[in-house]
Amino acid sequence: MKEINKGICIVGLMVDERADHAPEVQEVLTKYGSNIISRSGIPDPGRQRGIITLTMQAHDNERQSLENDLSGIEGVTVKSFYLADAIE
Repeated sequence: MKEINKGICIVGLMVDERADHAPEVQEVLTKYGSNIISRSGIPDPGRQRGIITLTMQAHDNERQSLENDLSGIEGVTVKSFYLADAIE
């Protein structure tokens, strides 16, 4: 069976009430840390939310698993898109 290549994807998170949900979000991001190439976070203190952008190198099922775990946290919205095949 041929192994499916990993892809490069962008995952965006909006975390409402970030002070309350940050520990849960961090736990999930740590779980998938080996797939995360870069992470950028912007606090929005006036609205009590945070915006996080991830660049990942992952198989589709790994990306979907990350999204499912994050979406299961109250106040977290997740969107992603595939950018390109990874060069391995």
